[in-house]
Amino acid sequence: MTRVIAKADALLFDMDGTLIDSTPGVLATWKVYEKEHNLDLEEVLRTSHGVRTEDNLKRWCNVKPENIVVETKRFEDMILAEGARLKERGEKGLEILPGARELLSSIPQDKWTIVTSATAHYAKPALEIAQCPLPPKMVTANDVKMGKPHPEPYLTGADKLSQSIENCIVFEDAPSGIKSGVASGAKVLAVCTSHTREQVTGMGATWIVEDLTKVSCTVVDGQLRLEIDESQ
Repeated sequence: MTRVIAKADALLFDMDGTLIDSTPGVLATWKVYEKEHNLDLEEVLRTSHGVRTEDNLKRWCNVKPENIVVETKRFEDMILAEGARLKERGEKGLEILPGARELLSSIPQDKWTIVTSATAHYAKPALEIAQCPLPPKMVTANDVKMGKPHPEPYLTGADKLSQSIENCIVFEDAPSGIKSGVASGAKVLAVCTSHTREQVTGMGATWIVEDLTKVSCTVVDGQLRLEIDESQ
């Protein structure tokens, strides 16, 4: 078992794929758009994860700027509706991922936030459906001009917590998000919840773990002390 100790002043978490699993709703929604726009769904799914909805819609569906707000809302509403529907049927819809609730509950509220590529319209309802803890402050697609893999989202997250990005650790599952965290100057912990270890290796993450059950946090003299199990 390979365990390491890391210290940080604050933790910045991606949402979809890192804290919650929205895969069934996302897949169902892209299948609708596949028919409407004659998409190569395999290619879309390979590259779209972790990227802002509006950026994906512009790239893959040629949505015009004047229609992007309405179309983004439609896309995210479809994910929420499918997630809620599956949840009501006792199936997996929008679900909190293993270890996420326990880890978040161990961190002081002023020491962590969520930095998501989703809009504010989607983020809070998705977290509530998944029964995932919400931070007092959160960064969504509405708060930045440039989405992941640009560093702006994570720089904004550190600013919201009044912390230096160099003293923060970013938690990410997607290549675009890992690149964003690395470019921001933070250390990055990658979780293999949506991509394989091979797919996220070599992108600059300092640590790679299977999921958040492999990470625990305590507070020592006001600083966060993480125990990270990198064993496979």
